[in-house]
Amino acid sequence: MSIEPDVGADGPASAGERSPRALTEQSLVLTWRQLAVLVRDRATVLQILFIPALTMVMFKVVLGDAIGSATGQDSVYGTVPLVILVSAMFGSLASAVRLNKERATGLLGRLYVLPIHRAADLTSRVLCEVVRIVITTILLLLAGMFIGFRFTQGPFAVLGILGVALMFGIAYSTFVLSVAVNVRPSVTLVPMLSLLSSVLMFFNSGFSPVEAYPTWLQPIVENQPMTPAIDVMRALASGGPITENMVKVVLWAVTITVVCAVPALRGYKKAATAR
Repeated sequence: MSIEPDVGADGPASAGERSPRALTEQSLVLTWRQLAVLVRDRATVLQILFIPALTMVMFKVVLGDAIGSATGQDSVYGTVPLVILVSAMFGSLASAVRLNKERATGLLGRLYVLPIHRAADLTSRVLCEVVRIVITTILLLLAGMFIGFRFTQGPFAVLGILGVALMFGIAYSTFVLSVAVNVRPSVTLVPMLSLLSSVLMFFNSGFSPVEAYPTWLQPIVENQPMTPAIDVMRALASGGPITENMVKVVLWAVTITVVCAVPALRGYKKAATAR
């Protein structure tokens, strides 16, 4: 990410501060800071690492047989991808809450006036999400294997599933960050974004096939961002067509990321410099 030259507390930013090398190096340093802050928050770590795995097992135990009987499909191949994406979404909320706390304490403003690339801190938050999504996806895949999830298409399916989870997670985290920096500090983000995440979570192909939804709702369910991602991950693990749904995943991910990147950068400047 990059942004136009800006003026900090000590005058115009130097060319070195705006260079790709500065963005890369400083983003990595700040990513380490984000990870350190995240790891120290034990409640959040528990929420984003272990609760999704427990939820996935509960879905299998409570709903697995019912879904399997109704659809004729092993529910685990929908449940595991579904929980991976839900984990990516709800984990992004923790990042937004953390950003708002730093905004309220003035830390965001102090970071902004440092002689660093203007996009480095925001980029580091997205990179932190990348690390989190990779770790949680691997843990959820391992947990999924205990309830019957298998990679019948070979080990490279794991890389494909990771790739899909990352595309979806990066796009959603960029969206969440753009919302977080553009709303008033008094706005409660979690209920608002949780509502959107919950709607997406329940109206997709993870629980049941698209054909099982009412006719008028099927086009929405079929083309919302989660459904093609779930279908691609299901196909990578158990077999099936991939190309059409992968195109949808890429289009959704690129569109959301590009559309939200500029508002995120501009909103970050406003949030960091507001008095």
